[in-house]
Amino acid sequence: MDKVALTAAGLYVIVLLRAGGTFAVGWLAGAGARRSRYAGRIASGKFARVERAIQRWGAPVVAVSFLTVGFQTAANFLAGSMRMPLPRYLPALFIGGAAWALLYATVGLGALEMVKRLFAEQTALGVAAVVALLLVVCGVVVHRRRNAAPAPRDAAVEESSS
Repeated sequence: MDKVALTAAGLYVIVLLRAGGTFAVGWLAGAGARRSRYAGRIASGKFARVERAIQRWGAPVVAVSFLTVGFQTAANFLAGSMRMPLPRYLPALFIGGAAWALLYATVGLGALEMVKRLFAEQTALGVAAVVALLLVVCGVVVHRRRNAAPAPRDAAVEESSS
């Protein structure tokens, strides 16, 4: 089995477990919310319409969410908490998960191969690229910390220090 196929297979198992687990946690959270003090809000007609729409049309959103960064966890959790039926959810999980695994296996391995070649063929350039990347990351962190809004001081603390 070649490297890409093996990597894709491993990533596929990982994404099925992670996304399926997120769906299950969402399902349990939704069940808990339906039994909580917020059950009255969840029982509203507007919420029921949204829930039916997600149950019916959410599968394509779940499948496409695997091609995004940051939205896939929310989509799987929402599908679970809104009780998307498994016959609709599972095909979306399998198709979207396969797309995600293939994308990351090909692009990810390609990027690693490129870095490996850079260091093998032009070590000084590779080291310079890593140093430049670290400097940029450090610069961004320092810039954000300096420009962050200061935490509001408690009035009682100001009076006692005066």
